[in-house]
Amino acid sequence: MSLEVQNLAFGYGTKPLGVGIGFTLKAGEVLGLLGPNGGGKTTLFKTLLGLLPAKAGRITLDGEDVTTWSRARFARSVAYVPQAHAAFFPFRVQDVVLMGRASRLGAFAAPGRADEAIALEALATLGIRHLSERRYTEISGGERQLVLIARALAGEPRFLVMDEPTASLDFGNQARVLDQVRRLKERGMGIVLSTHDPDHAFLCDTVALLHEGRLLALGRPEEAVTPETLRLLYGIDVAIVPLPGSGRFVCTPILPS
Repeated sequence: MSLEVQNLAFGYGTKPLGVGIGFTLKAGEVLGLLGPNGGGKTTLFKTLLGLLPAKAGRITLDGEDVTTWSRARFARSVAYVPQAHAAFFPFRVQDVVLMGRASRLGAFAAPGRADEAIALEALATLGIRHLSERRYTEISGGERQLVLIARALAGEPRFLVMDEPTASLDFGNQARVLDQVRRLKERGMGIVLSTHDPDHAFLCDTVALLHEGRLLALGRPEEAVTPETLRLLYGIDVAIVPLPGSGRFVCTPILPS
């Protein structure tokens, strides 16, 4: 079970913003997409999700070209988790998550008890079932991000595409969201997520560094994320420091004194 991107070109109009993009994401793996603002991450995600047509290349699921699929069929396999956003409508949390069942229902069908049970199970999976009766407008940013992940899980997809899931969250909520990403991976979910934080790359199985529309590096975090690649990516010197006993690293910018 794999999501494969082959020699993908993407962009708007007639001019590609990115070319030659290729990677494979298997079930139970996390691929981190790292890059500066304006580097093409969001446009790449829109292309992966079929919101923009590819300029060249192929996107396949288990060998099938997804451009031949209906939107509903694609949504049943690949779910999107946007950044947590300001809410305007006071839906119950359970109802927000229930919206994730749309791809599993007919055009004029209403969700039933089985769908409600799946929505509650998605909330329980993320440890937030106690929020089910709360108003989405009244919970914290970190809780909203977890609700959006639960909404995606309610559609019972095989893969998640997550757009900067820790953006605008405080340190504690970032840790909680990343812990849930780890748990979903352990349950066999394939996840591709974008991030601005190089430290988060070391929590992934594979890292893709996107620079000016091309892959600067692709591989295991310790191979792809180096002082040299980060300097090319962000234009600053960076020290990568190992955390004793953890097998992980932290990235520290080296600024002129």
